[in-house]
Amino acid sequence: TDVELPGVERIEFHAFSNCLALRRIVIPLKDNMFPLDTIQERYTQFDHCENLITVDLVGGIDKIISSLLLDCWRNQVNHDINRINWMLPNTPACDKTSLIRVWIRTVLRQMAHFRNEHHVLLKEATTLLELAVWKAKLDEKEDCSIEGRAKKAKFDTAGTRNERRITSGANVVIRNVL
Repeated sequence: TDVELPGVERIEFHAFSNCLALRRIVIPLKDNMFPLDTIQERYTQFDHCENLITVDLVGGIDKIISSLLLDCWRNQVNHDINRINWMLPNTPACDKTSLIRVWIRTVLRQMAHFRNEHHVLLKEATTLLELAVWKAKLDEKEDCSIEGRAKKAKFDTAGTRNERRITSGANVVIRNVL
């Protein structure tokens, strides 16, 4: 039996206990979907579901994975998502819910890590682009100033650079960058 729960928010304890026909579940990738059974002090949603061997995800997960910046990130997330289906068949029936819960948290944590890494790379690229534009404006200003002067006239590059720093909007100056 397959059970698809695409919009589920929570799966209460003992929801599928002793469901021997359950082979596959389809759930969203959400944290805290499995509340703790406070009487038994463990997660019991899939207790004794010995034939549960497959968990699939819904909710646009493929779109999220395809939007990851690097191939190695996409491959790592796909590997981690598929790992649950390799581990479930060898997991004792009373530990399947805990395994699924830990797996969901691991995948979510890894995706958050890659999202943060993506933001760091974007920030670095933006900074490099800003510096390149700033240098191009500075070079353009210097070229225009040199063309208008006699060949032997000295050009005050330090003064021009200071002027461009003010007009470019750069509030941080890094020595020896430009």
